[in-house]
Amino acid sequence: MSSSTPSEELTIRPAVVADVGAIQAIELDAGQLFLAVGMPTIAYADPPPPDTILHHIADGTVWVAVDDTDQPVGYAAASSVDGEGHLDQVSVSPQVAGRRVGRRLMDRVCEWSRAQGFEAVTLTTFVDVPFNGPLYERYGFVAIASETLGPELAAIRQAEIDAGIDVGPRTAMRLTLE
Repeated sequence: MSSSTPSEELTIRPAVVADVGAIQAIELDAGQLFLAVGMPTIAYADPPPPDTILHHIADGTVWVAVDDTDQPVGYAAASSVDGEGHLDQVSVSPQVAGRRVGRRLMDRVCEWSRAQGFEAVTLTTFVDVPFNGPLYERYGFVAIASETLGPELAAIRQAEIDAGIDVGPRTAMRLTLE
């Protein structure tokens, strides 16, 4: 993989079983960005287990951005939460960061959500991490007041708290689809 590969040369495709290891590696590599914002717990967190990725593959809810050698360099996973699309995770290899790969993957999640008949996409994120909350705000996501979360999204937030992920302020956000 060339580190000079522009995103225009990348393709977004559904993930396949052979991509599981690459998805885990992308998550570990992307996690290192959290060291720069003082979140080593997040930086060194385990990637999603194979069973979780395989479940998304079976459901058709995980996509990879691949270079011209079909090597994954980013991925996004989605699900249905409270009758809306939900961005479970989007991670991009640092070698292609800044090339709109993450945006293209998020757009794919939005396309999937529309095809499911959902009117919005939700996610959970760190409020103050520049490549999290502020980035999603630029994409049009807005914070959701915790007292108005649907039961499934509230359960996701509680699971994050219970798992110790709240090492910095976190929030749920929603993007209303056009």
